[in-house]
Amino acid sequence: MYRAIEEIIEGAWEKRELLQEEKTKTAIDQVIELLDKGQLRTAEPTDKGWQVNEWVKKAVILYFPTRSMETITSGPFEYHDKIRLKQDYAESGVRVVPPATARYGAYIAPGVVMMPSYVNIGAYVDSGTMVDTWATIGSCAQIGKNVHLSGGVGIGGVLEPVQAAPVIIEDGCFIGSRCIVVEGAHIEREVVLGANTVITASTKIIDITGSQAVEYQGFVPARSVVIPGTRKKQFPAGEYEVPCALIIGKRKPSTDLKTSLNSALREFDVPV
Repeated sequence: MYRAIEEIIEGAWEKRELLQEEKTKTAIDQVIELLDKGQLRTAEPTDKGWQVNEWVKKAVILYFPTRSMETITSGPFEYHDKIRLKQDYAESGVRVVPPATARYGAYIAPGVVMMPSYVNIGAYVDSGTMVDTWATIGSCAQIGKNVHLSGGVGIGGVLEPVQAAPVIIEDGCFIGSRCIVVEGAHIEREVVLGANTVITASTKIIDITGSQAVEYQGFVPARSVVIPGTRKKQFPAGEYEVPCALIIGKRKPSTDLKTSLNSALREFDVPV
């Protein structure tokens, strides 16, 4: 559908002098506009799993050198940047509490609530999601429907390498206060992360609900209830505790999501 634009982007990626051509600038601008409207994504779910659209990420990277620094004012606030702020929230059906900020090129779906927070270019935030106070959503991160990002949550961004998957938070997840999810970690649907849980590409995620521990890395299975933990690791200077994440149970699919969430937090005594 966007093959012609893709070819222009790929050409400019290989030959940066093409960024001087109006045809290239127009193609890049079209990609950013499509991202802003949610008609194009840097990563998207398919029948075969999540697919990273590398050429779209390339367009985001190439957007920066085609822009000039400018002063942007919004009420009493002043910014100096290459990328303008996202606009037209009322038309989009998005509630934005001052001084929440989203960059142009980020998609914010109808029904999203942004408390004072930040959403970077290339990110996709689906309908019904709450982005709570001082939560940050990095470039190209993919946030599903009806997700709750609690206060101070840090969702990492990624542009390069272009083949790297962005952070993915699927539908119905509850991400507790001060959680960090970075380095392309994938959180499947309806997961509960207790407060201060850190998930990176190398974090050991250990399911301790069975008779034997099962380990995951960079991936949390659907409906898991997760809390921060530690594990022993041997170093030259001795044995020390290092951080990990512990899967301590599952949300019940038979229960209403809100009730299930509250029940999970009470049952497993998970702080949020």
